[in-house]
Amino acid sequence: MIKVFYDGKCGMCSKEIRHYQAVAPGGVFDWVDITTLSLRRLDDEGLDRVEGLKHLHAKDEAGQMLTGVDAFLLIWQELARWRLFAKIIRLPGIYALTKRIYRLFARWRFHRLSHCQMAVKANNCHHT
Repeated sequence: MIKVFYDGKCGMCSKEIRHYQAVAPGGVFDWVDITTLSLRRLDDEGLDRVEGLKHLHAKDEAGQMLTGVDAFLLIWQELARWRLFAKIIRLPGIYALTKRIYRLFARWRFHRLSHCQMAVKANNCHHT
């Protein structure tokens, strides 16, 4: 199974994940709302809450963790209507541009959501 770790408190993120859930074949994905995971479970998964909120993460069947565009590509290659889009995004120039755009968007989204900023503060307190 592919584990997908997403920000369930982000309305836009949840809406997109609900779409994927609706079109995904059964038994392929385990959809995990990162905001509901304990620190222990995050650690067991090899995830940091702040990083998990910053970027979409997905763990492939071999246990390799992918983030951002690479996580989306892992998801899209399993969805019938998204496979062609995944192939296009994988083209060298498009892939590099898409990664850059995703990083900018992810940073913007992360900085505007209060629960993400609270996670940063909690993380800073936890490490001091």
